Amino acid sequence: MNFLQSIYRTHTCNELRLAHVGSDVTISGWVQRKRDHGGVLFVDLRDNYGITQVVFHGDLAASMQDERLESVLCVKGKVAAREPELKNLKLDTGEVEVSVATSQVLSRSELLPFQVADDDNAPESARLKHRFLELRREKLHRNIVLRSKVISAIREIMQGMGFTEFQTPILTSSSPEGARDFIVPSRLHPGKFYALPQAPQQFKQLLMIAGFDRYFQIAPCFRDEDARADRSPGEFYQLDFECSFVEQEDVFRMGEQIFADLFGRFASFNREKPALISPTPFPRFTYDQSMAQFGTDKPDLRNPLRIVDCSAVFANSEFRVFKNTLQKGGHIRALKLELDKIPGRNYLDEAVNAFTKVTGQGLVYLSFDGDDFKGSIAKHVSPAEVTELRKFFGIVKPTVLFVAAGDDKTILAPLGGLLAKLGKDFALLEKDAYRFCWITDFPFYEEDTDNGGVKFVHNPFTMPQGGLEALNTKEPLSIKAFQYDIVCNGYELSSGGIRNHLPEVMYRAFEIVGYSREVVDEKFGGMIRAFKFGAPPHGGFAPGIDRMVMLIAGEEAIRDVIAFPLNQSGEDLLMNAPSGVSAKQLREVHIEVKLPKKLQTPEG
Repeated sequence: MNFLQSIYRTHTCNELRLAHVGSDVTISGWVQRKRDHGGVLFVDLRDNYGITQVVFHGDLAASMQDERLESVLCVKGKVAAREPELKNLKLDTGEVEVSVATSQVLSRSELLPFQVADDDNAPESARLKHRFLELRREKLHRNIVLRSKVISAIREIMQGMGFTEFQTPILTSSSPEGARDFIVPSRLHPGKFYALPQAPQQFKQLLMIAGFDRYFQIAPCFRDEDARADRSPGEFYQLDFECSFVEQEDVFRMGEQIFADLFGRFASFNREKPALISPTPFPRFTYDQSMAQFGTDKPDLRNPLRIVDCSAVFANSEFRVFKNTLQKGGHIRALKLELDKIPGRNYLDEAVNAFTKVTGQGLVYLSFDGDDFKGSIAKHVSPAEVTELRKFFGIVKPTVLFVAAGDDKTILAPLGGLLAKLGKDFALLEKDAYRFCWITDFPFYEEDTDNGGVKFVHNPFTMPQGGLEALNTKEPLSIKAFQYDIVCNGYELSSGGIRNHLPEVMYRAFEIVGYSREVVDEKFGGMIRAFKFGAPPHGGFAPGIDRMVMLIAGEEAIRDVIAFPLNQSGEDLLMNAPSGVSAKQLREVHIEVKLPKKLQTPEG
C-alpha cells in the first residue's frame, strides 16, 4: 500500500517519469515559480520530494495569474512528455509535465517577507522569524532530511553492534563541574531547582553499574553557553554511548567502526564522486603531540602544513631574540609554506601583524627562491644557518618559513591559527575527504586562574592514568587522563574516556580540586553510592549529531542542519523565546525576578 496516496495526490512531485505519460494524476504542493507565456502559464509545483512542472491553459491560466508564490495547490491532469528542446534534465521529473484539467487552491500565501525559491540575502532575523519559510529552500530542506537519515543510520549501526537504546531523564540535578546549567524551578519543593542535563554522563554510567552491557542514546543536551559556527547555543544532540568491561583500545575500535560505516554511507551526499574517508585505524596523537605539530587539539589533517621545532638549527644563533629564547628554555618553531611563487610582501607583513596582535611578540619570515634568500631578519641569519635551513626543511621549491620564538604556551596556538589560515588562503586542504584522528592523553587537571589551585580539564568522572597512586604521589598538573577526543577535518566530533569506577579514586580526584567527601556525597550521591556496590570498568564517548551532519552536508554553520535553531544571542525569534511569564506563574514556583539595574524601569 502506498501511504502517500490520498484525495490530494496520486503521486508526489518527484515521482512522474516518461512511463507515466498519458496517465491521469493528482499532485499537490507549493507554487515555487510561475512563467507566463501568453495564455499558457507554467508553474513549478514543489513538495517534500521534488518539483513537477504543471501547465495551465486558457481560463485556467488566467485564474492562476493573481495567486502568489508559496500558495498551496492541488491539480489534476494528464502527464505529457515535454518537447525535446524543453526538457530540464536538472530535475528528476524534467522530461514530463502535467497538463492541468482542474485545480484547487488549498491555501493562499500572503506577501512573502523574503524569496523562497531564490536567496535574496534577507537578514538573518527575518529568516529565523519565518524559519518555516526558509526550511522550504531546497538546500536547507535537503539538509534536514539528511539529518533524519543520519540518525536512522546511527541507530541501525549501533543496534548491529549489540547496543541497546535507552532514554535518560531530562529533569536532573545541577552539577558543580562543567558548563553553565539551565535550571528549572520546582513548584513542589520551594527554593530548589532541577537542571537540564548537559549530558547523560552520570545516568549512562549508572546503567553500566546496573548491569546493562552496551547503552546508546540520541541524547538531547543543554548548556547555557555562547554560540559559535560549529556549536548551537542552548541545546544540541549527541550519540551517547557507553559499554562495560572495556579498555581504551576497545572503545577506539568501536568508534572507528561507527564513523567509517556512517560517513561511508553518506560519502556521495551532494558530491559528484564519493568523499575519501580515513582508513582504520585512525591516526593518533597525544594532546602534547597535537599541540606541538598543529597548535591545536583539533587538527585538520587535510592540511599538509605542520609546525616544526627548528631550535637545533639556531642553537648558536647570534640573533638576540632567538638566543634569549633558547637560554630561557623556549623553542624556535616554524611553518614551511612551499609554493610555486613567493607571496607578496603585503601578505607576509599581514601574517606577521596578525600573529603579533595575538601574542604580543614577533613572527619572522624567511623566503627561499632558488639561490635567493630574503626575509625580515635575513641579515641576522648566517650563511651556515641558511644552508642548514635548506637541508633541515628539504627546501627545493620557492618556500617561505614563518618562524616564531618563545615558550610553547605563547606561540603554539597562534602558530596553529596561522597554519589553518595558510591552508585556506592557498587552497592546500585536501578536497572531498573526511580525515579522522584520535587525540589522547589529555591532562587531567589544569590551572584554575580564577580561584587558584587546579580544576578538571574535561570530564571529572574520567579515570586518571595511574589511578589512586598517581593522585596521591604526582604533581596534579602532570597527571594524564584516560580521556580522548575524535576529530574530523578540524572539528571535535566527540569527547570520551574510560571512566573512574572506584569510590576512593573519585573522592581523591575531587579533593584535589577542593571538594570534600561531604560535598561529593551531596552533589554526586547517586554515582558514589553506586560505586560502593560493585561497578564494572567502563567507557564510551558521545559524538555530536549536529557536527556530524554539518560535515556530511558540507556546511560551515551548524544552524544549517538544525530545523529550528536559536540565533547567536540564544533567542528563538519564531516562538519568541525566552519570554516573560505571568506573576501567577512566578508565584507558583516561588520565584521573584530582580532585573539588573540597566534593565529596570524608573519605578524599579
